[in-house]
Amino acid sequence: MDDGQRPSFRDRLTPLRSWSVRQSARARAGASFAWRKTKAAPWKNIGIWTGGVFGVLVATFVLFLTFADWNALRGPISRMASTAIGREIAIRGDLDVDPWRLNPLIRVEGLHIGNPARYRERGEFAIVNSAEATVRWLPLLFGNLDFVRLDLNGADVRLYRSAEGVSNWSSTPPGVRGKPLTLPAIRSFSLNGGQLRLEDDKRNMVLEASFTTRESRGARDPGEFALMGEGQINNRPFKIELTGAPLLNVRRDRPYPFQADVTAGDTHIVADGAITRPFNFRNWYANVRGTGADLADLYPLIGLSLPNTPPYNLTGRIERNGHVFGMPNVQGRVGDSDLRGAFTATRKPDDRLFLEGDFQTNTLDFDDMLTVLGAPPSVQETANAEQREMAQRLRAQGRVLPDAQLDIRRVRNMDAHVSYRAARVRSERFPLRGLSVEVSLDHGLLSLNPMTLDLSRGRITGSAAINARGDTPRADLDVRLSNARLESISAIGDNPPLTGTLMGRARLSGAGASVRDAAANANGEITFVTPNGEVREAFAELTGINITRGLGLLLTDDDSTIGVRCGVASFRVRNGIAHARSIVFDTDTMLIQGRGTVSLRDETLDLRLEGDPKQVRLIRLGAPITIEGRWRAPEIGVDVEEAIDQGGIAAALATLVAPIAAVLPFVDLGLAEDANCASLLAGRPQPAREG
Repeated sequence: MDDGQRPSFRDRLTPLRSWSVRQSARARAGASFAWRKTKAAPWKNIGIWTGGVFGVLVATFVLFLTFADWNALRGPISRMASTAIGREIAIRGDLDVDPWRLNPLIRVEGLHIGNPARYRERGEFAIVNSAEATVRWLPLLFGNLDFVRLDLNGADVRLYRSAEGVSNWSSTPPGVRGKPLTLPAIRSFSLNGGQLRLEDDKRNMVLEASFTTRESRGARDPGEFALMGEGQINNRPFKIELTGAPLLNVRRDRPYPFQADVTAGDTHIVADGAITRPFNFRNWYANVRGTGADLADLYPLIGLSLPNTPPYNLTGRIERNGHVFGMPNVQGRVGDSDLRGAFTATRKPDDRLFLEGDFQTNTLDFDDMLTVLGAPPSVQETANAEQREMAQRLRAQGRVLPDAQLDIRRVRNMDAHVSYRAARVRSERFPLRGLSVEVSLDHGLLSLNPMTLDLSRGRITGSAAINARGDTPRADLDVRLSNARLESISAIGDNPPLTGTLMGRARLSGAGASVRDAAANANGEITFVTPNGEVREAFAELTGINITRGLGLLLTDDDSTIGVRCGVASFRVRNGIAHARSIVFDTDTMLIQGRGTVSLRDETLDLRLEGDPKQVRLIRLGAPITIEGRWRAPEIGVDVEEAIDQGGIAAALATLVAPIAAVLPFVDLGLAEDANCASLLAGRPQPAREG
């Protein structure tokens, strides 16, 4: 374009367009920057605000910890603690906290801990005069309380448990499982003037104890924790000595060792064990040795309802893991018998103990087994003082059945299933060879089923039960005798008067808290049967007092025998008196019948046995054999009155008729017939002979 020419409109517009484009680009760039700046600003401000608030809170917290009046906070802290544990907590002395240490220091004076609401009338659970503690920061941040040091001066603790098992140290209602009592780790602990009082109505125990601890004073004196106490348990002296390692450097991952020595009456237990994870008192183990007069005396100490026994000496390892404790291997002696086995006891959700056990004996002294039923061993056997006194009393009374009372409360307090076997039984009174029994206990119902007693020849099987669910226990017995031999129970020297098979059954039921009481009220049936056998002819003839033959056989030591066709002795028991329904013993030459009663109440016999010959007897005195007196020492004789009556008749005939007639009352024509053995053995007894 020439200089003299004017620029066109398009030419003039081009620079403006370029400028506009540049301005638009700049505007867009500025807008984009402004948008990014606006987007980032809130987050930056929130961070600044958060940091500022946190800093203010930290500063406030630091100032609070530094200048706080801790005594003014005793009320809120006590209320928070009371709400947390469900019992009143009060700090009635000074409260001071020094937080600016590697391990914060807490000082408390006059700490009072109340009882749960149900025991509020019993006063306070614990009072601590003064306490000083240091704790670690790091575990505290994770919710764990770890004491570096805890010093207590003057602690008075009062524990109580009712007869129903509700305690003032439990934080949960009865029947509800709570967390186990677990104390925090304490690296250094000291206690001066600690006192403990325990009242346990459930186990009839009262204990007054003092406990102290002292730290190490050198390699030769490492220090110790000690609890020493005395009291009464079942109205007998009770003493406990519990010692442990000093509570320095206690760690959760290392067992805490302890030793215990407990004496309660005649019971003495020594234990050496450890708490697996300090201080969880539901996880521990110990090697123990226990000696005592009666295993039943252990109930107040361990809560297990064990049977009455003669003196014992047992060792083993006891272990507890949560709600389960037991002994995987216990062995020793009970009375004159050896014993070994294992058991576990589990605390069920309803707070009842369930015992499972399996025990064996190589050689069982039968007297030791009888103590389970309350019967004392004989005076020559191993027995405690109470059992010896009972044995002497029974002997003086001429009695056999024991009168020891069953403790209903103990039977109801736990459940159990226990197996017991004795490979060999030693007895001078009974022809026993071995026994086995399964014992079950279910809410007061004690069952022995099955129960097997092996005889030298034969076996007794059946079951027995004691129902203690009601106010008065009821005993039920149903046992059978099979494949036994008469000679095993009637042996006199080497030549028994009776031989043959013997079978029997007894079904009895009676109410009473002792064997004697249950027998005195018993009802049922008792039957003995012998389908075949032999009897010494001399004894058979004497049941009819065949003077010419029976006495002659005895005087000449004649051992000849006659066959036994059958024999039955059946009794109906009513209110403790066994009335003979049928007593029949049928031999080839004599039919022996009987009548009478056996009293379970006063343990006496009143039986009459009379034989009728099946052949002519020239001189026979019609006087029955009598079995009378107490079970312990029965008397066998002749009914003299009937013999006198027979003699009186003979004298009258001799006077009125002729001397030869005097012999007639003594002559038996032998008209007795064979008994209906098929009917007898089928359970249709022949009526007892009338007197």
